Amino acid sequence: MHIFTPLSPFFYLHLYFSLCNSFCAYIEECSMRQAVAFWLLILATLLRGSVQGPHQRYLLKELLRDYNPMERPVANDSQALTVHFSFTLIQVMDVDEKNQILTTNAWLQMQWYDHYLQWNQSEYPGVKNLRFTPDQVWTPDILLYNSAHDKFDATFKTNVLVNSSGFCEYLPPGIFISTCNVDVRWFPFDIQRCELKFGSWTFDGWLLDIQMREADLSGYMTNGEWDLMEVPGSRNEVFYDCCAEPYPDVTFVVTLRRRTLFYALNLLIPCVLLSSMTLLVFLLPANSGEKISLGITVLLSLTVFMLMVAEIMPATSDSVPLIGQYFASTMVIVGMSVVATVIVLQFHHHSLNSGQMPRWVHLVLLQWVPWFLRMKRPGEGAEPTLSSSQADTHSKTLSSPTTTTTTIPIPIPIPAPSILPQSLGALQASLAQLSHPLSHQLPHRPNSQLNIQPNPSSNPQPQPNGHLPYMGFQTFQTTAELEPVQRCRTTSHGRANRGPGGGGDGDEGATLGGGGVGTIGDIPTHQHLQSSKFVSPPLETLVSPDPEPTGPGTGPCGLETGGGRSAALQSHSGMIRSVAVDNQLQALLTEVQFLVERVREQDRQLSLAEQWQFAAAVIDRLCLVGFSVFNIICTIAILMAAPNFGIALSKDFL
Repeated sequence: MHIFTPLSPFFYLHLYFSLCNSFCAYIEECSMRQAVAFWLLILATLLRGSVQGPHQRYLLKELLRDYNPMERPVANDSQALTVHFSFTLIQVMDVDEKNQILTTNAWLQMQWYDHYLQWNQSEYPGVKNLRFTPDQVWTPDILLYNSAHDKFDATFKTNVLVNSSGFCEYLPPGIFISTCNVDVRWFPFDIQRCELKFGSWTFDGWLLDIQMREADLSGYMTNGEWDLMEVPGSRNEVFYDCCAEPYPDVTFVVTLRRRTLFYALNLLIPCVLLSSMTLLVFLLPANSGEKISLGITVLLSLTVFMLMVAEIMPATSDSVPLIGQYFASTMVIVGMSVVATVIVLQFHHHSLNSGQMPRWVHLVLLQWVPWFLRMKRPGEGAEPTLSSSQADTHSKTLSSPTTTTTTIPIPIPIPAPSILPQSLGALQASLAQLSHPLSHQLPHRPNSQLNIQPNPSSNPQPQPNGHLPYMGFQTFQTTAELEPVQRCRTTSHGRANRGPGGGGDGDEGATLGGGGVGTIGDIPTHQHLQSSKFVSPPLETLVSPDPEPTGPGTGPCGLETGGGRSAALQSHSGMIRSVAVDNQLQALLTEVQFLVERVREQDRQLSLAEQWQFAAAVIDRLCLVGFSVFNIICTIAILMAAPNFGIALSKDFL
């Protein structure tokens, strides 16, 4: 092979002076234009004669003449080849939590000395470094151990830069897809540490010694979802059971912190609002009929957000995400609120036919818990009502067969329905029939007054019966005023038993003063009865069957008596009227007693219903307080349990 020998500098100097002499001679013969063209030709000839290109080409041929790219480039095969390895991170492209994959854009930096790629720079002027393809020279087979790329090696094969001392530098860029154990326990306040493990695939530590250099982050591009905290590196040596030699590797840990602003606005804040809406279930009245619907709606909304979180998170059972714990606790709160709402509605609409409220329920829900919650029953602190003993005395007085009414009623603030008993018509008819017979049997006593007037109040106050205005007659003032009438009735009943026309005491008959309308203190009795709004106009006064005056005697009732047949007939008619009055009065009292019992039962049922409704309100208030405290504690305890909650709050929200 012909070897090109470089020319001596003296040769170029001699050539230059020869050309100058020729040029001077030529100037004398040629014009100026021709001289300029000649000088340009000389300059082009000198540039074309540069020896850098031939030197580099010659050097490449010399270096690659007997070079084997499979041979480890060391002077002594027993020595290890040292490779300095570094990592330049350009961008974190994606962190796939579901598939647990980290995608990064990075450069690898590998530097070593090749014993066979050295030359003397003075022998090859102008050739300082050379470039070889990875197929022409030896390159270390350093790969990413935890690569998840479909081709495994995702680097781009660039040229290897070699200088005259044999120093080789290889910088292959690539899009690295690596596996990463994503720990979502503190999501969305989590910090992920993804390892990038590099090492030789075939050389052990005795043949290839990998030395680590710190990662270069000068050209890093920020990510909108993740903050890069640091990329520490470490060199490790692993000894396997099969082999005695070590296997070194260099591991870089990409430490990323999730930026939580996006997740706070789209997941956390809606969840907090939904959990707060759970408390509105206990503020909604039970009569609205929407308590269960509101609770179920909140529960379904939380389920939708829970599905969104499940799509992001990996299907792993190693740990439960923090936001998943918060959603689960909120769903438990909502579920418990629905159960509590069902209990509240059951108390509110409790059946009145199930009997009295249990004693422990009355003690807990109507006394202890309301005192603790500072709740008062409706009407508490208003005007005092009748006690149970007074109410019993009141009802006994109404149902007494010897009296016809009670004292002045005391108003009780109980809501009154507008439905009147069906027996009120019969009661009015009985009072209408009663107005005439009483006018013939009661004697005229100018010095005493028989108070049988109804309550003259035109605007009755609310009554203890709850839904009926007070109705009744006032009692007799004294017992002495009642005795003559009783003796008269006794005599009439005795005469009726002996039969008409009896002698002795039987001749004495009780009359009502000439068959006229009876008066009480100069006022007709039927006028007193007419003053009541429940009494119909009185019937016509019955005419005595015998208009003749009676004898001069005076009966035991203080009424004038006479002998003969007319007196017997008049006594017999008075007895009949007295018996009719007694029967009508008994029927009237039966009707009144029925009304009293009916009203009392309605009052009892109304009071029992109010007790159950107040117990439901107490449970609602208790659940409102309890669930509010539980919700606040769960929110603070779960969210602040994240180790970097303060860092995320200061960097992402403040």
